[in-house]
Amino acid sequence: MFSSVKRGLTKNGILPGGLDVERKAPYLLTPKNNKETIADKRLRILSSYAYAVSEENASGGIIVTAPTCGASGVLPAVLYYLKKHKRFTKKQIISALCVAGLFGNVVRENAAISGAFAGCQSEIGTACAMASAAASFLLGGSFDEMECAAEMALEHHLGLTCDPIDGLVQIPCIERNCAASLRALDNALLAPYLSISRKISYDMIVEVMYQTGLDLKSEYKETSIGGLAKTYKGYK
Repeated sequence: MFSSVKRGLTKNGILPGGLDVERKAPYLLTPKNNKETIADKRLRILSSYAYAVSEENASGGIIVTAPTCGASGVLPAVLYYLKKHKRFTKKQIISALCVAGLFGNVVRENAAISGAFAGCQSEIGTACAMASAAASFLLGGSFDEMECAAEMALEHHLGLTCDPIDGLVQIPCIERNCAASLRALDNALLAPYLSISRKISYDMIVEVMYQTGLDLKSEYKETSIGGLAKTYKGYK
């Protein structure tokens, strides 16, 4: 995971496939001005890590499916950020990865992690849930707080369609990895305040995601014949 971040941060140019999408990971490493706040820097740096892995995936590079190729940028970005900037040890990161795996497997066993089956909610939503739980663990969260962070992640991706333009994991996939990475860390920070009085469990939201996936039209399940993919072609 960390190797894919590092490789992606060193590469410039246009991604293959014909959409002429420019790599942005290295560009995000440099602030645009000297007025950047600490919060701005966190957003920019974490985004660069997510872009790095997603761009490696989009160019046929070596990545880790976490839980899928299209959602591969979220968990590596969050874990790399916390290790590099918050000084967590490799042993702690591996333990966090185990936590992420537990939450990912709940989805895999009880619903789906396939965009072709349930839309992008099952891919990027699950990746965000895994990263949220992992971050919560590293930040000292209790089990309830880890579950709360993961639940928020999946809940707020419900209904997300899988509509990649031209069938490529570039638009909107790369940006989604970035947004989910930022959301994952925010979920982990919010969980201590929200876990005490919440009404929705992780198991419940996994079930809802599964049912939502069944209800989604086939055009929004990795077919590239609906949603953004269809509209983009209409504008070309």
